[in-house]
Amino acid sequence: MPTVRQVIGTYPAEPRYLLAALQDIQAQYSYISVESMREVADYLGVPESRVFSVATFYQALSLVPQGKKVVKVCNGTACHLRGAPGLVDAIEKELGVKNGETTPDGIFTIQTVNCLGACAMAPVIMINERVYGKVTISRIPEIIEEERKDALRND
Repeated sequence: MPTVRQVIGTYPAEPRYLLAALQDIQAQYSYISVESMREVADYLGVPESRVFSVATFYQALSLVPQGKKVVKVCNGTACHLRGAPGLVDAIEKELGVKNGETTPDGIFTIQTVNCLGACAMAPVIMINERVYGKVTISRIPEIIEEERKDALRND
């Protein structure tokens, strides 16, 4: 696995690359550690407070380790009206963790998001890059099992 310096070293040492550098660190390590933020600040020549403010502003960036599979449940208007809160409850029950938490085995993290931009398929969940539309509570165990097998297969 590349070091943080190797990840951010692909960018010129200019402040305008701050968000891109943080996104790359997030993609590589599944979260942004305090040490990573300090290294980014040093490399780009920006205050640590600025790096922290950007890292905490964007919902897509996390300061805590994420699971191998991030389950995003859309909570936009269409999804909310078509049962997204029930899906969150069902996923929490299936995985044994609450929204925002990661399973003890490190496979799943649950997140609610404001909108996934797929309102016609509401309610929608997205697990990493895979989108599931018109999801029902009864499909949750099947979806989770399929994703669990995929995560274990790719270890």
